[in-house]
Amino acid sequence: MTASFSRARARVNLSAIARNYRRLTACGVPVMGVVKADAYGHGAVEIARTLRADGSDWLGVALLSEAVQLRAAGDRGRMLAWLWAPGDPALSECLELDVDVSVSSEGTLAEVVAAAVHCERRARVHIKVDTGLNRNGVARSEWTRVFQAAERAQQDGVIDIVGLWSHLASADDPSDASNAEQQQIFRDACDVLASFGVEPPIRHLANSGATLNQPDSLFDLARAGIAVYGVSPGEGLGSSAELGLVPAMTLVARLAHVKHIDPGARVSYGGTWVASEPTWIGLVPVGYGDGIPRAASSRAEVLIGGRRCRVLGVIAMDQMVVDLGPETESRPGDDVIVFGAGDWGEPTAADWARWSDTIGYEIVTRISPRIPREYVTVEAD
Repeated sequence: MTASFSRARARVNLSAIARNYRRLTACGVPVMGVVKADAYGHGAVEIARTLRADGSDWLGVALLSEAVQLRAAGDRGRMLAWLWAPGDPALSECLELDVDVSVSSEGTLAEVVAAAVHCERRARVHIKVDTGLNRNGVARSEWTRVFQAAERAQQDGVIDIVGLWSHLASADDPSDASNAEQQQIFRDACDVLASFGVEPPIRHLANSGATLNQPDSLFDLARAGIAVYGVSPGEGLGSSAELGLVPAMTLVARLAHVKHIDPGARVSYGGTWVASEPTWIGLVPVGYGDGIPRAASSRAEVLIGGRRCRVLGVIAMDQMVVDLGPETESRPGDDVIVFGAGDWGEPTAADWARWSDTIGYEIVTRISPRIPREYVTVEAD
């Protein structure tokens, strides 16, 4: 959705998306652009188009419904969907739409086989193995049974095993020994599958963090999500700037109201902030209903007129109050930069993550559909 006039807008720089993707492809293997969760809040359809135009042969989504949405928008390239619950009718639809799907157990394999038979469509399958994250993925004790069943289904002409993959638990911490352990377990899985005569052409393990700092984790394909959007995968890897990434989203609101308050005035729910001197305050019309984390109450800052202004008191569902100081030139209608790339002194998503005791992923992904997305192309310096 493109904004015309709104109380707030999330400005998404498609040039930054393209630049970040090119930065990631420097790893030396093809990179799957992950556009799950509406492209981490940036808008899946527009981001998918941008990534395809910049050479991404692969897109990744979590949900089957996300793949269906992209196909409906006209995307026809290779795409992997990996998370679904038993009985999801979108499974058959995805097979008919030529979407690759992931299996992570005997049960999910059986369901894909049944759907492929029903659709009379040979399914392209990526087998996910658990190498230590302990979410979905075939457990090591079940490798032989699941691999044999998959090989039989391939021999029967029902599926093509085109991929083997897993997911790292601590790629954002290069010093964590589990990274090397998971890489070795993944190699073991490749060997076991090969012992049944199956050597899929696409083996993928690396996520954003590993793509940027673990060359040993790069097999035939890397999957990059958060780094595509210019957000650092973790503090242990460095800031976005240190990693050569450009944050793509800038959240801008319009100052709704400016007022003067006296000493002793209490601000927002519960009166947790009390003015100690005469001051001006501003009302910013975004709140936790828009994805602004309430946990950042009385901690976060925004940028107004080139100056940082602190959030006062509790962030409400639709609005928050900021400190404009003892004197102000701010007026209703002025731009309030909630977060952005940091080029003008504004806070970044990483700053808001720190104020909220969370991660940058959550800050951008949770920006709600109440905030229109506005797409721009601005080359970074």
